[in-house]
Amino acid sequence: MSNRPAFDYRDESQAERFARKSKDSPFMIIGLIGLIGVCGFGAYKYKTRGKMSTSVFLMQLRVAAQGTVVSALTIGLAYTLVKERLLKDDKKE
Repeated sequence: MSNRPAFDYRDESQAERFARKSKDSPFMIIGLIGLIGVCGFGAYKYKTRGKMSTSVFLMQLRVAAQGTVVSALTIGLAYTLVKERLLKDDKKE
């Protein structure tokens, strides 16, 4: 028996790595898309912020972006736990 790994990750391209990561944890990809969406929305709303200072606007934007990513990852974790623990098939054991 050889000590060679079944798949050598050093040989994969960036696109292959992204595809593998999206299959392993799709909620991480959803979180990143949400992050990009919140940042894009913040860039759009920057001109209409009124009398709010830039530092306060950026702080609120940071909190919204982090909340989006943490929410997506929490929902993904809850989904995985429910799927593995509550909805598991007893026939496979």
